[in-house]
Amino acid sequence: MNNKKAFIFDLDGVIVDTAKYHFLAWQKIAQSLNINFTHEDNELLKGVSRVRSLDIILGLGNVQASQEDKDKWLIQKNEDYLSYLVDMDENEILPGVFKTLQLLKDKNQGIALGSASKNARPILEKTGIISYFDVIVDGNDVTNAKPDPEVFLKAAQLLNIDPKNSIVFEDSVAGIQAANIAEMVSVGIGEETILHEADFIFKDFTVIDENFIESLITK
Repeated sequence: MNNKKAFIFDLDGVIVDTAKYHFLAWQKIAQSLNINFTHEDNELLKGVSRVRSLDIILGLGNVQASQEDKDKWLIQKNEDYLSYLVDMDENEILPGVFKTLQLLKDKNQGIALGSASKNARPILEKTGIISYFDVIVDGNDVTNAKPDPEVFLKAAQLLNIDPKNSIVFEDSVAGIQAANIAEMVSVGIGEETILHEADFIFKDFTVIDENFIESLITK
């Protein structure tokens, strides 16, 4: 019996906590525009593309801008974000993630990244875990942002595994919705009050044990 499944991971907030660096970079843009951008506001950007994120921030401040200005701010934001990543190493990997990846590798499961980030590959390289991923689908490979399921469907396709035999780990509402639309098993990493649409919810990977992973494989 072939029990090989596709285990698809989001990046920011699931594998590494780069969300804090996104926040700092966006906050810098917002402050330059006299927009008050809080941690609560930042929740609106989870799982959302860079272009859409900027539109949300401009909307918070009721700021109208030309496409030329938007393009300039998008470049600036990414440069600021990348500057925070220079010193990234394996210490940025969130607790329990490495154990889960190793377990899936030992059980010969398909492992993919499905992220909106356009910096996914360098982040995985800097943290030393890129070799665990059979497939990487990021913001450079798709045209539709979550909750459109394109990124997850493409990952499953590249693994040659049916979407219905796929499991997605996500920390954003948009990501959980994308997994559900694709008819994949959705595992929320974070707060139950926020990710209540997920099939399963865990605070983090430290509370995900081998029995749960085994149940997903054999289901």
